[in-house]
Amino acid sequence: MLATRFLFLTRHGEAGPNGTLTEAGQRQAVLLGRRLRDVPVTAVHHGPLPRATQTAQLIAAQLPGVAVHEESAAGDFVPYLPRREELPETSGDLLLAFARQHPPADEELAAEAERRFTGPVPAAEPRYDVVVTHNFLVGWLVSASQDAPRWRWLALNHANAGLTVIRYSPGRPAALLTYNDLSHLPAELRWTGFPPDFYVP
Repeated sequence: MLATRFLFLTRHGEAGPNGTLTEAGQRQAVLLGRRLRDVPVTAVHHGPLPRATQTAQLIAAQLPGVAVHEESAAGDFVPYLPRREELPETSGDLLLAFARQHPPADEELAAEAERRFTGPVPAAEPRYDVVVTHNFLVGWLVSASQDAPRWRWLALNHANAGLTVIRYSPGRPAALLTYNDLSHLPAELRWTGFPPDFYVP
């Protein structure tokens, strides 16, 4: 028997140069946790870096009794490095230059993230997973849910503590229910983590 999985994806809260959450990042995480109080969260998963760990702990503190798990597959890594011929003619050079600024892609870890966090679950009841991760993996999982070209993660950006929800139901295509929702954050805590030209007033 398979049941629906609801995947609640978020990028960690705002972090400072030392890789730990700023005061704003801590507030973002707490407010996101409060937003999730009415969700029957099964577990909170997070990557191993301090900014993801701290965010997950602050979210979980608002959800008494919910288990928290560190997962390497929720870490900060490039999921896929495309070939130039895969990319659009007009923007391919820019996208490829950006991707090459980062460590080599870890496609095995990206595949593990898909196995670990996506798809229906072998259970009788729906599962509600929260995954606290990083911008690249959010983009990768969102792109995969829409059967988009594998390079498409490169053009997706996620705000700190924004909320994305994907539903995986048996026998149905994955459904992107919400993307980068910031309604739980006051104006001064929104849009952090984005390049300035991505800001939408």
